[in-house]
Amino acid sequence: MVDGITVIAVDGPAAGGKGTLARRLARHFGYAHLDTGLLYRAAAKRLLDAGADPEDARAAAAAAREAGPADPDAPGLRSAAVSRAASAAAAHPGLRRALLGRQRAFAAAPPGGARGAVLDGRDIGTVVCPYADHKIFVTAAPEVRAARRCRELRERGCASIYARVLRDMEARDARDRTRRAAPLAPAGDAFVLDTSAMDADEAFAAALAFVASRAAP
Repeated sequence: MVDGITVIAVDGPAAGGKGTLARRLARHFGYAHLDTGLLYRAAAKRLLDAGADPEDARAAAAAAREAGPADPDAPGLRSAAVSRAASAAAAHPGLRRALLGRQRAFAAAPPGGARGAVLDGRDIGTVVCPYADHKIFVTAAPEVRAARRCRELRERGCASIYARVLRDMEARDARDRTRRAAPLAPAGDAFVLDTSAMDADEAFAAALAFVASRAAP
């Protein structure tokens, strides 16, 4: 806890369940929540809208500096094209540096006068908030995560092919884990929560038990 603010870091690969868990933890404790992936998606969409290449490190950093606050409901942010562009652009150290201060500022002074913050992403516990009071790394088998993503896409009215979703997910996992800047990995003191055989309620209960155990004297 820093200056009376409790910080919960929730990391993990795509479709592991970290977003759902982070939102539920924030509601339960009355903390502010930040989906940091939206910041990367907002920068990626800005790149695509400008016709720029997500592999262009300079353009990616500039897009991150110029992008405004990411609205979770902003049209297009959750499209497959933006997702792929965000994964590619996120490998650039300059883009990550451009967004780091914004994320840390949210954790240090959560909006609305909240006494805590829950941030979810891929490097919260390792880079953004290594001092976080509670670190949770949410994961699941790739096949399970691909099936979940297919259901999400279909619920949004988007066509999805399981084999393609699985292939794209494995490719993104590889990029995230092997990039030189802030690779995806659990912090050494993180609680690794494998949700392969869990529903959302079971994952939430396990996370609450972990937070309670850390808070106990």
